Amino acid sequence: MVEDARFADADPRPMALKAEDETDLRIISALVQDAILPGSEISHDPQARRLALLLNRFRWEDADQARAEGRGYERVRSVLVIGDVMSLKSDGIDRSDGTVLELLALTWEPGEDGTGRLSLQFAGDGTLLADVECINLDLRDVTQPYLAPSGKAPEHPD
Repeated sequence: MVEDARFADADPRPMALKAEDETDLRIISALVQDAILPGSEISHDPQARRLALLLNRFRWEDADQARAEGRGYERVRSVLVIGDVMSLKSDGIDRSDGTVLELLALTWEPGEDGTGRLSLQFAGDGTLLADVECINLDLRDVTQPYLAPSGKAPEHPD
């Protein structure tokens, strides 16, 4: 029987990060790279001005150690919440079905007076564009890590 990974095997606490500037955003973007989720796990609440994604995040922060120790790579369920969303546009993303999406990157285009556009880029040319009042993201692990079903780390050809 294969055991799931445990937080105790690595950092004793689940990850919880906040992004309020472009430097923070680059860190969160690196951590959510290659996260997978069905389109139905994307929720936009215009009244609350919030966009939330329930991700199966690859644990990049543990990949080198897993490789060095010869143990399996891990994923963890995480919630990415984007606040202060004024509007949301979708190009090539269907949130109503169970199509599995792979999040590749978060990028920022500054606007006037701290506003801007946050782009969530998915494999296969899908994009969500969130016009936001400011950079305001939270990333929080919500389950214990588990062994990545593929047993492999995501690869990016040059």
